[in-house]
Order: sequence, then structure tokens, then C-alpha cells
Amino acid sequence: MFKTVLTIFRGHVAAAGEELEDRSALLILDQQMRDAAAAVERSKRTLALAIAGDQAEGRRLEATNTRIADLEVTATAALEGGREDLAREAAQAIANLEADRDSAMTARALFASEITRLKRHVANAEARITELDRGRRLARASESVRALRRSGIEAARPYESTLPEAEATLKRLRERQMDAQAADEALLEIDAASGPLATAEKLAEQGFGPRIKTTADDVLARLKAKRTPSA
Repeated sequence: MFKTVLTIFRGHVAAAGEELEDRSALLILDQQMRDAAAAVERSKRTLALAIAGDQAEGRRLEATNTRIADLEVTATAALEGGREDLAREAAQAIANLEADRDSAMTARALFASEITRLKRHVANAEARITELDRGRRLARASESVRALRRSGIEAARPYESTLPEAEATLKRLRERQMDAQAADEALLEIDAASGPLATAEKLAEQGFGPRIKTTADDVLARLKAKRTPSA
């Protein structure tokens, strides 16, 4: 029983670890790429040092060959002048310089091999980092799209209103406004039919008091009155 519980616990721990790693995959990838880029920069510095060392050995080799050539000329002149002792000293110096020359040539060969290896390594690493960066951008874009989709189809929270609810509210508001407008119009009609102005108009029609509104007969009488003097 204990073994079973322990196995279940280990399973839960492993599942939680995998879930955490999945959620943090982009974060982990970013850090791994930063580490890889830093390693490439170190390789570049090593390559630069190797190139500088090779160039230094090249200059040393060139100087050594020049000194050997000069000593060979002087040693030959000493032999021709009968000074074999001086020629022997020059020969010993030449032998020492040739040892330095051989050492410099070996060093340059080693530097050349290492430079070739480092250049290949740096070029390959940079190409892989470029490909990783391209994949990282695609992965980040995919995660953004997934997040947008999740937020778009996510069920409304208890305290949030949905689009259909907002549409229903607008519909009720418009209905109330239409009802209120109809009521206002009806009230105006009632006031027009039973208000003080309507009563005064009725009295004027019966000959009690002046008319409130000008009628067509009033206008026609006024026009005739203006026309009679001129006629």
C-alpha cells in the first residue's frame, strides 16, 4: 500500500513538473538561447585570440627567415675571407634560428588547424541560433494566438455582462423611449382638446370674446377691407 501511495505521489510530482515546464517553455527557451549566444561569443573571442597568435607567429617567422638569410650571407663571406671561426659562429646562430623557424612553423600549423575548427564551429552555432530564433518567434506568435482564442471563447465571468444581455438592454431602452414619446404626444393632444386655449376658442366661435386663432374668413375679410378704398 505504501509503495502504491509513493508511486502515485511521484507520478503527481512528475506531472506537475512537466506541466510547469510546458507553461515555462518559452521562458526556458529564451534563457537557453541567451546561454548559447554567450557561448558563441566566447568562441569568437577564442577565435580572435587564435588569429592574433597566428599573426604573431607569422611575423616572428618572417623576421627569423630574414635573419637567417642575412647570416648566411655573412657566413659565406667569412668562409671566403678565410675566417672559418667566424663562419662557424654564424652557422651556430643560423642553426638556432632555424630551430626557432621550425617552432614558429609548427605553431602556425596548429593555429591554422584551430582557426579552421573555430570558424566552422562559430558559423554552425550562429546558423543554429538563427534557426532557433526564427522558431522562437513562431512559437511566441502561436502562444499569442492561442491566448487570444482562449480569451475570445472564454465564458463570461459572473460579474460580467455578455453581448446578448447588452443587446436586450438596448432593446428595452428603445421600447421605453418609444412608449414615453407616444405618451407625450397623447398628452399634447389631450391638452389641445381640453385645455384653456381650446375653451377660449369654443367661446369665441359662439360670439363670446375674440378669436384665438386667425381663420381663413378673417384673412379674406382683411383683404377685402384693404381692397375697397382703392376700388
